[in-house]
Amino acid sequence: MNSFSNKRKIFNDPIYGFVSLPYEIIYDLIEHPYFQRLRRIKQLGLTNLVYPGALHTRFHHAMGAMHLMGEAIEVIRSKGNEITDDEAKAVTIAILLHDIGHGPFSHALEHSIVSNISHEAISELFMYRLNTEFKGELTLAIKIFQNKYHKKFLHQLVSSQLDMDRLDYLKRDSFFTGVSEGVVSSDRIIIMLNVVNDQLAVEAKGIYSIEKFIVARRLMYWQVYLHKTVLSAENLLVNILKRAKELAQKKEDLFCTPALKTFLYKQFTLQDFIKKPEILETFALLDDSDIMTSVKVWTKHKDAVLSKLCEQLVNRKLFKIELQNLPFKEEKIKEIKNKIKALYKLNDKQVNYFVFSGNVENDAYRADKISINILFKDGSVSDIAKASDQLNIQVLAKTVKKYYLCYPK
Repeated sequence: MNSFSNKRKIFNDPIYGFVSLPYEIIYDLIEHPYFQRLRRIKQLGLTNLVYPGALHTRFHHAMGAMHLMGEAIEVIRSKGNEITDDEAKAVTIAILLHDIGHGPFSHALEHSIVSNISHEAISELFMYRLNTEFKGELTLAIKIFQNKYHKKFLHQLVSSQLDMDRLDYLKRDSFFTGVSEGVVSSDRIIIMLNVVNDQLAVEAKGIYSIEKFIVARRLMYWQVYLHKTVLSAENLLVNILKRAKELAQKKEDLFCTPALKTFLYKQFTLQDFIKKPEILETFALLDDSDIMTSVKVWTKHKDAVLSKLCEQLVNRKLFKIELQNLPFKEEKIKEIKNKIKALYKLNDKQVNYFVFSGNVENDAYRADKISINILFKDGSVSDIAKASDQLNIQVLAKTVKKYYLCYPK
C-alpha cells in the first residue's frame, strides 16, 4: 500500500448516506482479506427465500455499526465523559471487527461447520492474528471486545442490550426486508446516550425511543429472524451439512471446495484453531458460495437423502412447518415419520433428516443481563422495565418459547 494514498475514504451507505472512515487503520483493516470475506456472507442467511430483498451482507452491517459508534463517541464526549483518542480508535476497531468470525450462513451453520465453537471465539482469534500483523495496534480493541478494559461502558457500546450492533442490524434488516415494524430511531437513541457510574444510560427524554426499540426487536424476531419459513429453510440447510458430514466420516466422495472439504472431513476443536494457525487461514476462505456451490452439485449425488434435501433447498421446496406454544406429541411426530418413511422409502435413521422438531426463544429484553438504564433529571437511574409506564415492556422482558415441527409437504 502506497503510504501517500488517501485512507480517509467516504462511502455511500443506503441507510445513513455518506459515511467517512475515521482512522487510517480502519481503512487497512477493511482492505484485509479477513474483512473482505464478509462481503460474501449474507447478514440474514436464507431469509431472502422469504424476503427477496434481504441480500445485504455482514460487510454492510459492520460498516454501519462502525458509523454509529463514531456518532455515539461524539455524543458521550459532548456530555463531559472522557473518551481518549486511543480509546475512541480502539472501540471503533472493536465494533468494526465484532462479526469477523462469522462463518457461511452465519447463525444457521454456526455449529455445523465447526462443532461447539462460537463465532465470537473465532472473531477473537482473527483479532489476535490481525494484532500480530498490525504490530500490537489492536491490543486495546481486544481488551474492550473481551470486556477486560476498566471503562466498562466502552464494551457496552460494542456488546450489550443497547449496543451499536443491535441499533444497526435492526434498522438495516428492516430496510432490506421491507418489514417496517423494525425501524428504530437510532439517531434519537444515540443523542440521548450518557454514562453514569461507568454504565451506559439513556436520558429520560429518550424513554419512548427505547420502548419502541424493544418492541421493534420483538417484532423483528417473529417476523424475520424466527419467521416460520426461515426456520424451515435454515434447518434444511443444517440437515444437509449434517448428512454431508456423515457421508464424509464414511469416506464417501463429495464434491466441495478445498476449504469446505477440510471442515467436512475433519473435526476441529477451539484448541486446534489456537495451536494450528493454518486452520484459521482455511476458515478465512469459507463463505456462502462454498456452501451453495456444493449444495447445487449435491442435488445429483448418489446418496438419495443428500440429493433430495439439496434439491428441495435449491428449488425452494421447503418443508411445511408448524409452530405452537407447547411441545408436539410423540404420537403425532411418529405418525408423520411413518408416512414419510413409506413415501420416500427411508429407514428409521434417514427419516430424521426429513421430520424433525425443536424450539426457538424470543427474549426482546432481558432484565437479568446488562440492563438498559434510564437516567432521570434528578440523577437517579432505573431499569427500563421499571421506568416505563408501558405494561408491555414488562411483558416483553419475559422469554417466549415456541416449538416447531418440520416435515415435507
